[in-house]
Amino acid sequence: MRIPKEGDSFAIQSYKHDGSLHRTWRDTMVLKTSEDALIGCNDHTLVTESDGRRWLTREPAIIYFHKHYWFNVIAMIREGGVSYYCNLATPYTMDQEALKYIDYDLDVKVFPDGEKRLLDVDEYEAHRRKWQYPQTTDRILKANVKVLVDWINHGKGPFSQAYIDLWYNRYLQLSHRV
Repeated sequence: MRIPKEGDSFAIQSYKHDGSLHRTWRDTMVLKTSEDALIGCNDHTLVTESDGRRWLTREPAIIYFHKHYWFNVIAMIREGGVSYYCNLATPYTMDQEALKYIDYDLDVKVFPDGEKRLLDVDEYEAHRRKWQYPQTTDRILKANVKVLVDWINHGKGPFSQAYIDLWYNRYLQLSHRV
């Protein structure tokens, strides 16, 4: 696996369980890599949907991926505060082409006031039946929802304002270097 360096840009590709490409983000800046995690920033990044639709992200977002947890976190920095979009997904892999993961539909959205919502449960159940997710995958995902909610409730990692401030400031420093 190629490990990008701080300041490098890379693409992100999310897939569905059947192997079909779901969504691609073109340029994400690496803020930090470690043996287990990658932190990056998207800012007005081109996103391409599987049906060919394209759009730009509206605000800077700190992204967090881990090699052992079955979720990734997008912390969108907005005027009204930080909103989080958390994808229940496989741990990431990376190759020469992109950072890649399988998206399992379930999402947790966290609003600036702390309200949490579990999203797309119906879509998850439909895909679970359609693609016959193994029971182990279903158990792992449900266990990781609990881990994720615990992180949110305790302000762990990307759910800390200090974390967001640190990595957003690092992004600003690196982007002015270019």
